[in-house]
Amino acid sequence: MYQVIGTSKSRAFRVLWMLEELGQPYDHVPLAPHAEGVTSFNPAGKVPVLIADGTPITDSTAILTYLADRHGALTHPAGTIDRARQDSLTQFILDEFDAALWLAARHSFVLPEEMRLSAIKNTLRWEFERSQKTLVHRMAEDGFLMGDRLTVPDIILTHCLTWALAARFPIVQHRLTDYLDRMRARPAFQRAEAR
Repeated sequence: MYQVIGTSKSRAFRVLWMLEELGQPYDHVPLAPHAEGVTSFNPAGKVPVLIADGTPITDSTAILTYLADRHGALTHPAGTIDRARQDSLTQFILDEFDAALWLAARHSFVLPEEMRLSAIKNTLRWEFERSQKTLVHRMAEDGFLMGDRLTVPDIILTHCLTWALAARFPIVQHRLTDYLDRMRARPAFQRAEAR
């Protein structure tokens, strides 16, 4: 059984959702970043942490990739063109969506007040909207980013879009709004959200 450390209001949600999609049993320890039970596994204090076979794994994307590869689901096989396309989409989402949202969060409540630059959020919102236009051109016509099945980048993008709504970053592309509604309606998403 896996153990997931981190609150569901953090990137740990990505891991909880993936485990629900995979149908794998897990124990959830909803600790906040920098809590003692987190720093003992990750000195940076960041969540999530996945304990697998007694070994801690950090960084949500690394965890998702590990779980997908280990269980042979929600991913394309390593060494294939489809996997390269999947990894490319994952990196795009991390660079253009996750990074903008995280930087906005840092300048909203993470950094000490004297270090925050509130004006940066306007630039980040502009970049976030521009990135949406690029992404919709890369999306498959079927229900998911890469076609007819859920993959790792879908989990990351859905989490980022949900985070964007909470952070008041507008989702301006209707395809992404419809996509988000479909993803959030998935039973596994609902089970993870209920934790």
